Amino acid sequence: MQAQTAVAKVASLVSEPSRASMLTALMDGRHHPAGDLAYMAGVKPQTASFHLQKMAEAGVVSMHKQGRHRYYSIASPEIAQVLELLLTISPPMEIKSFRQSVQDQAMRSARTCYDHLAGAFGVQLTAALLQQGWIAENDSTYTVTEQGTGALEDFGIDLSQARRKRRAFAPRCLDWSERRYHLAGALGAAVLDNLLERGWVTRQPQTRAVKVTPAGVTGLAAVFPMSFQEKE
Repeated sequence: MQAQTAVAKVASLVSEPSRASMLTALMDGRHHPAGDLAYMAGVKPQTASFHLQKMAEAGVVSMHKQGRHRYYSIASPEIAQVLELLLTISPPMEIKSFRQSVQDQAMRSARTCYDHLAGAFGVQLTAALLQQGWIAENDSTYTVTEQGTGALEDFGIDLSQARRKRRAFAPRCLDWSERRYHLAGALGAAVLDNLLERGWVTRQPQTRAVKVTPAGVTGLAAVFPMSFQEKE
């Protein structure tokens, strides 16, 4: 009964439209001030602060103070994964304008799912890692192969550091837009960080969409020739 009460409490928190909008914005894995989240949710700052406090008390979001400012983020990768799963069973968003259509297409093409890559690009990259033999797929996780250990290290991924993280190393995450799995966990986060540092992908402002740069197109085609082909 206690477990049912806890589930009902969390479900009621994330089902409220303003809270759902703020949580979706926080799925970019970054820290946002309450004012920005209020703007994204279309509510007053005082209303946003009230909702954020409720979600913080329930352990859904975390609050970080820096001087007089408060920044909010998703509380844990596990919370982010649950939210992504909820999106897979949610009805499609109604597109009412050209701007919404462009934003929706960008999100479906390539985005962050908390701190790892998702969308068509995230799924394609995971498939490339599998096809290249760097990782292997199990029931609910991915494992790094012997070949992949050396290849990922050469690529700039510190596997030892990723394994020391207090979280799942390489779980599968069901992509809400592609309905296929992409790489998540500490390894997925390390891959995203690597691509950002290389300048192969860049974050887009005011959204969790990311864009593959021209350098990324060339670099990925060189590393994964069977999966990424440069357009002539």
